[in-house]
Amino acid sequence: MYRFLLTPRWWGINVFVLLAIPFCVFMGSWQLGRFEDRVADHRAANEQVSSSKREAARPLAELLPVDKKTSGKQTTATGRYGKQLLVPDRELDGKRGYYVVTMLRTDGGKALPVVRGWLPGDADAAKAPAAPAGEVTVTGALQASESPGSNGVSAAGGLPAGQTGAISAASLVNLVPYDVYDAWVTLTKADSGMKAVPATAPQDTGLDLKAFQNLGYTGEWFVFAGFVVFMWFRLLRREVEFARDTELGLAEEPAGEPTHEPADEPAAAGH
Repeated sequence: MYRFLLTPRWWGINVFVLLAIPFCVFMGSWQLGRFEDRVADHRAANEQVSSSKREAARPLAELLPVDKKTSGKQTTATGRYGKQLLVPDRELDGKRGYYVVTMLRTDGGKALPVVRGWLPGDADAAKAPAAPAGEVTVTGALQASESPGSNGVSAAGGLPAGQTGAISAASLVNLVPYDVYDAWVTLTKADSGMKAVPATAPQDTGLDLKAFQNLGYTGEWFVFAGFVVFMWFRLLRREVEFARDTELGLAEEPAGEPTHEPADEPAAAGH
């Protein structure tokens, strides 16, 4: 009854199944490993942000360029505040508001974006406190430049004058009249009654959309492996039933095959 398994057709089916199942399991395991790596990165990044708060602040030059190791580290910079900008649509403690970013012109000639704090409501330059005058030394957590569309950063354009959607050198280059560091700092203690903006983990180290895509792909590969097994058993069962019906003479003849009926006997001579 199972001799059909030795036919070329079933050899091809069996080889496909034997190759497809390990491949699906491998790809599902790989995607699951990627998800677990992102979970581990997220945990390590959050621990780094927490531990960095207890470390002594280091000069800005020692921590540049910003990477996963230096992001969130406490740093200090000295200079004079210049142009001030607002970053709308930023949440803090579940409330909608905006960041107040002031450019700190350092002795090196470049400007460092400094998030001096957060205020609730719609971005309003009249409500944003003015920056201290004269030379100041700021202390805060170093952050990498933001990318529009990630970590809650708005990708919308056409903002009013004096506002920016992302804190990055690329976004600020046309808004301020001086070179900008490819980094920014959020003050440990906010200025003038504003709330301090906590440091965040660097990009690609959190449970973001990419992480959950990996988890979704994991499920897809394992489901596909199960589907291959299911279809193999379904085909096998159909073939077994057909072979049993054939042995019992219950199988229907293929459509289009001529039937053989007995021919009429020739008429007897003379009739």
